[in-house]
Amino acid sequence: MSDKHFDYFVIGAGSGGVRSARIAAGHGAKVGIAEASKLGGTCVNLGCVPKKLMAYGADYGYHFDDARGFGWDVPKDVSFSWAKLIENKNAEIDRLNSIYGSLLENSGVELINGHAKFIDNNTVEIDGQKITADKFLIAVGGRPRAPEFEGAEHCIVSDDAFFLDKFPERVVIQGGGYIAVEFAHIFHGMGAHVTLLYRGSLFLRGFDETMRVALSDEMKKAGVDLRYNCDISSVSEKDGAFTVCTTQDDEEIEADLVMSAIGRVPVTDTLGLENTDVKLADNGQVIVNDQYESSVGHIYALGDVANDFPLTPVAIQEGHVLADRLFDGQKDRKVNYENIATAIFSAPPCATVGMTEDEVIAKKIKARIYDGSFTPMKHRLSGRDEKTVMKLIVEPDTDKVIGLHMMGLDAPEIVQGFAVAMNCGATKADFDRTMAMHPTAAEEFVTMRSFRELSDIDFED
Repeated sequence: MSDKHFDYFVIGAGSGGVRSARIAAGHGAKVGIAEASKLGGTCVNLGCVPKKLMAYGADYGYHFDDARGFGWDVPKDVSFSWAKLIENKNAEIDRLNSIYGSLLENSGVELINGHAKFIDNNTVEIDGQKITADKFLIAVGGRPRAPEFEGAEHCIVSDDAFFLDKFPERVVIQGGGYIAVEFAHIFHGMGAHVTLLYRGSLFLRGFDETMRVALSDEMKKAGVDLRYNCDISSVSEKDGAFTVCTTQDDEEIEADLVMSAIGRVPVTDTLGLENTDVKLADNGQVIVNDQYESSVGHIYALGDVANDFPLTPVAIQEGHVLADRLFDGQKDRKVNYENIATAIFSAPPCATVGMTEDEVIAKKIKARIYDGSFTPMKHRLSGRDEKTVMKLIVEPDTDKVIGLHMMGLDAPEIVQGFAVAMNCGATKADFDRTMAMHPTAAEEFVTMRSFRELSDIDFED
C-alpha cells in the first residue's frame, strides 16, 4: 500500500526535473517531485549561477587595472571582501530558490522534501512515506568526483568552493576541465596565487585546440602557474596549511587551499536502483533510449544522470520534451542536439559551437579553416597584453559553417547569436554578405576571407 499515488513523480528538483514536472502538470497530470536539498539543483546552487557571479567578481580584479588606461584614478590598494561576495551570492541563490518553489506551487506540483529511494520498480520511499506513480523521472544530476590520492581528505571539491569561510592566498587546483579552469580564473582574479596541475599535455580536452593553446598562453601571461603532465601524488596538512606533492619530480607546493576538479559522476548510487530492474552504464549513468526511457518502461531519466551533454539548457529541453510526449501526445517532439553552444568563463572567456578542427580531421571531412588573432580595441588603451582569437570551419561542398570558436571579451554572448545562424544552416556566403557592426570584435566573423584548406595529408592516420 502506498501513502500517495501520482501520474508522474520526479526525483530531483533541478532545472530538468522542475521543467518536466511543471509542463506535465500543465497538461493535467497529477505530479509530485522530491528534493533532498535546495531547489534548483546544481546549476542554481553549486554550479552555473554562483560560478558566473564569482567569475564576475574576479573580472573586477582586471577591470580596475584596465581602467587606469582610460583615465580613471584607481587606488593601488583596492581591497576585496570575500565575505561580502559570499553573503551577496547567498542572498541571490536564496531568491532563486524561492522562485523555483513558487513555480512548482503555482503549477500545481506537490513538493516533497526528502531523499527518495526506490524500493521496487513501482515505489519510492521518502522518510518512511511510500510513493507510487504511473511514471517516474530520475533527474538527480551529478556530483564532483572525489580524488583518491593520499591525503585527499584535505582537498575541497567545487561544491565546497562556494562556501569558504575565508579567501585563500595560495591555491592549488587539480584538473583540466572547464570547472578547474574557471576556478583558476576566479581565485586568480581575486588576488590568489594559483597553480593548476593537469595530468594531460594541454587542458580543456574536447575543445578546439587553437582555443586551448590560446587560453593557455593568456593564463600564463596573466600569472596563473599552469603545469601540464603533472598531477597530485599526495597532500599533507600542518597548522592549517597544506603541502602538495606532485608527480613531477616529487616537487612540493605550499598552499592554503587544495581543490580537486577532476570531473563529475551521476548521483545514482543512493537511489536504491539495485531494488529495480533499471540498468546502469559502467560510469553510473542510467541507460536510456532516445525517448529517455530506461530498461524499465515507466522509469525515465534525463540530464546529467543519463546523457553526455552536462549542460543545464539540455536538461531543461529534455524535461520539457519528455513531458510533452508523455502527457500531451506530442510523440514526435525531439531535442536538437546539433550545434550546442557552450562557454568557459575564464579570462579571457571562450565559447564554441559546432565541430572542432580535430573532429573534422578525425571524420575526414573536407574543410576550410578561417582563423585570426588580434588585440581587442579595449586593450589598446588598457595596455593589457591579451589577444582575441577566432576560428570558422567551413565545409566547401555546401559552404556551410560547421564550426565556430572564439576566445576573447564577450565571447559567450557573441557565440550564442552565431549558434542560431548555424542552426538555420548559415553558409560562409551568408556571413560574407552580412554587414559588419563596427567597431566590434564580432564583426571579424563576417569579414574573414583568408583560409587554409585541410588536405589529404591532414587525414592520414
